Amino acid sequence: MASPLEQFTVKPLVSLELGGYDISFTNSALFMIITVVSIVCLFAFCLQKRTVIPSIRQSIAESTYDFIHNLLYNSAGKDGLKYFSFIFSIFLFIAFGNFLGLFPYSFTFTSHLAAVGCLSLLALCFNIAVGIKVKKWGYLRTFLPKGIPFALAPLVVPIEAISLLSKPFSLTVRLVANMTVGHIMLKILAGFIVALGLGGIVPLVFDACIIIFEMFIAVLQAYIYTVLSSIYLSDAIHHH
Repeated sequence: MASPLEQFTVKPLVSLELGGYDISFTNSALFMIITVVSIVCLFAFCLQKRTVIPSIRQSIAESTYDFIHNLLYNSAGKDGLKYFSFIFSIFLFIAFGNFLGLFPYSFTFTSHLAAVGCLSLLALCFNIAVGIKVKKWGYLRTFLPKGIPFALAPLVVPIEAISLLSKPFSLTVRLVANMTVGHIMLKILAGFIVALGLGGIVPLVFDACIIIFEMFIAVLQAYIYTVLSSIYLSDAIHHH
């Protein structure tokens, strides 16, 4: 039986090198592209024929839109809706990436620290840019909140800086850990099904239940990631 960790191996599909750096096109990059294409195709299909009274497929797109719109409004207020496109894209990218990873012979890029970590760093840089845009030099008050004596700056500033930099870490670890553990369990049970033959009906039932549970987790983790991203965006806009 193959190692359950083998499914997380990043494999080069097209080997490339530039200036001594390996920039090969990998299975991880491939499934990121497939994820983006799947999102575009689904929404193009759902919104192909738009009517005042939405059809079922139009309702899927509109319900998803309204769901994230309300989530962002409740987290960051009216000012946060200016950045709806960014938050909406994050939710769809992670949710579709999680779902596609459940298909046989697919690759779950949301289980990798590098992929999710880069997305989290992008979200952090976006929040910092928004904070600077909204507050100008007042954004520096993030590291020394009002009411804190200047004498405590050597203590408070490093603490606030660590708190800010820990945000992408918390976003990344939570998503990666959940995706990794779930897929390892699926792989182990799948191995038992093959090894036991006809007697593998029991692990087959458990595997089917875990797949259903993982589908729920796929949406839940995308939701949690989006909620936290919205809250961090709200901090950048409204924090005093």
